Amino acid sequence: MYKEEFDHSYQNDRSGEDVYSKPIRAGKRTYFFDVKTTKGNSDYYLTITESKRRQERDGSFTYDKHKIFLYKEDFEKFQEGLADIINYIKTNCLKDAPSTEDGTSEGYDSKVDFEEL
Repeated sequence: MYKEEFDHSYQNDRSGEDVYSKPIRAGKRTYFFDVKTTKGNSDYYLTITESKRRQERDGSFTYDKHKIFLYKEDFEKFQEGLADIINYIKTNCLKDAPSTEDGTSEGYDSKVDFEEL
């Protein structure tokens, strides 16, 4: 089985119906937050995809994609972990980063509200 066939069949097995999507462009990368339904449309989950455009030697472009599936039972722990690590980076690693009026580093927002997704 070729990689493209595997990717396509894997996607069909894992992907539910799209409910809502929010792309976020950040430099050379685009992040996609997609709310999908499970196969029986009985539940919802979130996929987070990182897509990065890459130029091949022949001048054509391809996209490297990495995907995370996040299920509702993990939302709270994921949100807490993400907020903790972003706050750690802001406090310990970005001391010279420009700050906004509220004291947060410019361009970084640790507030993630999964209810909005």
